[in-house]
Amino acid sequence: MTGPAEVRCMLMRGGTSKGAYFLAEDLPADPAARDDLLLRVMGSPDPRQIDGLGGAHPLTSKVAVVSVPDDPEADVDYLFLQVAVDRPEVTDRQNCGNILAGVGPFAVERGLVAAGDGETSVRIRMRNTGELAVATFPTPGGHVDYTGDAEISGVPGTAAPVVIEFPPAASPLLPTGNVLDTVAGTAVTCVDNGMPTVLIAAGDLGVTGYEEPRDLEEDLALADRLHEIRLAAGKLMGLGDVETATVPKLSLLAPPRGGGAVTTRTFIPVRCHTSIGVLGAAGVAAGLRLPGSVAEGIARLPEHGDRVRIEHPTGFLEVDTSVDPGSEGSPPAVRRTAVVRTARKIFDGTVFPRAAALPAQPQGGNDGSAPR
Repeated sequence: MTGPAEVRCMLMRGGTSKGAYFLAEDLPADPAARDDLLLRVMGSPDPRQIDGLGGAHPLTSKVAVVSVPDDPEADVDYLFLQVAVDRPEVTDRQNCGNILAGVGPFAVERGLVAAGDGETSVRIRMRNTGELAVATFPTPGGHVDYTGDAEISGVPGTAAPVVIEFPPAASPLLPTGNVLDTVAGTAVTCVDNGMPTVLIAAGDLGVTGYEEPRDLEEDLALADRLHEIRLAAGKLMGLGDVETATVPKLSLLAPPRGGGAVTTRTFIPVRCHTSIGVLGAAGVAAGLRLPGSVAEGIARLPEHGDRVRIEHPTGFLEVDTSVDPGSEGSPPAVRRTAVVRTARKIFDGTVFPRAAALPAQPQGGNDGSAPR
């Protein structure tokens, strides 16, 4: 496949992820051609992504495609694409709440949304799921200001806060219809608060839940067990065969050690997250508030208020979550979810993708003779 020799691009940190942000009009309209171009932009497949923008990790090999919506309820459309690091794969089967944090500022920077004097709220349609989010961030004098005193774990320094609110989703909070399921011989709680997520007590898998991500990744027995659980849970959640999918995520739960509500180790789906995704944390926070879930006896919920602190390997993420526990004939449902993230523009300019591979040449002549 061929594509443009250069592409307008903005590299941004969104939350604890980093990605390349594009206007849809600057990319090929054909999804196959677009994905081929993005693989070459990011430097995949290559474990180091040495010939592209990618940072050799799923958290730094992400793409946001932003466009003008045809939905009057949204200001912009946002398509998230996960670019695999070591294989030629681009998938749109999940959202990313961290990269979402940069979408509003990017939309203002590109002129898709007019900035207010003081702060701006951007209604974002997440095309991966069709759900809405509203991002609010400072725009003094009508310009995006990335500086501020908001601090999030996993990111050095401080930046301007980006408050992201997620209206209640139309999809059920409990995709299986149950607060507790047994999957591959293990008790789990399957939730979907913007991201299909499977909650598991770490102790049920023979780990503490406090291990370093690398140590968990190198535990081959654990990897096999998680793989088995994920495949079975995917079918139970109505996702079908998830062998090559990036969802559902698996989040191991352990009692908190830093004053939060729970400690987490989240798999995305094979690598262990060095922090936790925004939507994954939203799922965990909702699951903690469900009586009878796997979190019961593990989590320590605050006595007052909706805010819960989700601990992860590099700190914590705070989520405001209100859940209606439901009643007979009425399933549990999320009333409100909101998080505070930050974002920063790293560069704005032109990226030059790796050259497209030439089609394979025939090895012999038309008469079947050996090549000269």
